[in-house]
Amino acid sequence: MLLAIGAYIRLSVMETPAFQRVQARKEVAAVPFKELVRAQPRALLLGMGTRFIEGFTFNLFSVYFLAYVVTNLELPKSWALDGILVGALLGVALVVAMGALSDRVGRKPIYRVGTWLALLFAFPAAILLQSENRWAIFATFVIGLGVLYGIVYGPLAAFWSELFDTRYRYSALSSLYQISGIVASGFTPLIAAWLVSRGDGSLWLVAGYNVAVAVISLVCAHFLPETRGRDLDEPWVEAPQVRDDALAAA
Repeated sequence: MLLAIGAYIRLSVMETPAFQRVQARKEVAAVPFKELVRAQPRALLLGMGTRFIEGFTFNLFSVYFLAYVVTNLELPKSWALDGILVGALLGVALVVAMGALSDRVGRKPIYRVGTWLALLFAFPAAILLQSENRWAIFATFVIGLGVLYGIVYGPLAAFWSELFDTRYRYSALSSLYQISGIVASGFTPLIAAWLVSRGDGSLWLVAGYNVAVAVISLVCAHFLPETRGRDLDEPWVEAPQVRDDALAAA
């Protein structure tokens, strides 16, 4: 049923004007992923790096920390679920707000703020959870899934879309999101559980892991160009610093 609904929605969505113009010029990529890897491997790899903190944050707070509260701390599941519910509702609003704000100030500034906040909250989150206080745990999930995730994720859809040439943009987004999700952030709960076992049940090593992931994503974002205002009809050339300077001067 879900597959049928998904297929109906996808087939009902019109192609973007930019891609329709590519079709009219008969410039559609024959093998999109092959052209992507040949033309923009740097953007693909760095884009995967920016996905790291996004997927990590979601999996850490919604999956591992939930299990940690119930299994390791042996506290009521509702203490965590209440925070997840409120955080998810707040996150929905923040994703929209941060996406809109990135249209004004740029994709990278919003993303960097969210990633820096995720880095700075790593050890406070461990302290709050290990306090075993109900409201501290509630606040941890609200901040993690609501504030941090909302800010980080808000500009990313536009940022990633604008990174790639129209001829293979859809394949680029799918590859970036799915490969990074599996290879990097998808293993977050398993790695976190192993780190807790090595840390005698504490979250300090997990907090260090959080900092490392945030640093990787910040470095990757640094080497990507700002894309706000980019003409999507313009062919993309991998010369990020030149393009970054040109967009900044515009």
